[in-house]
Amino acid sequence: MKKTLVLLLAMIFTSTPTLAATDTIANESVLVTDQSGFDGPKVNDTLNTVEDVMNAEWLTDGMPVTIIGHITMSLGNDQYTFADKTGQMTVKIDSYVWEEQKVTPKDKVQIMGKIAKNDSSSAVIANSLKILSK
Repeated sequence: MKKTLVLLLAMIFTSTPTLAATDTIANESVLVTDQSGFDGPKVNDTLNTVEDVMNAEWLTDGMPVTIIGHITMSLGNDQYTFADKTGQMTVKIDSYVWEEQKVTPKDKVQIMGKIAKNDSSSAVIANSLKILSK
């Protein structure tokens, strides 16, 4: 009985550091995974005006874009007029994208989204909205 108890205690004490090390390694790999990837310019980062987006015929439906300007009017049904110094276009901004931000036509915003093309026009469907200046 004493031998069994001693053997059991020895197994517990020798396996505890191994389990702790395994948890540490697992946690470190999660941290590394969350921080990995490229954080820098993308090919579409140069398309940041209405004119750029409207005139870039090579853009396809669903392609990511970033535009910077002002939301000037609500058109209803999550549709808005977006304008900058080069023109205006329609953007679709679902309620979750606003993230409780209040935006006025005077606020300069950055909208990251994707192109929605049809035969006659292009629009942007917003994935995120960031206020750059009030």
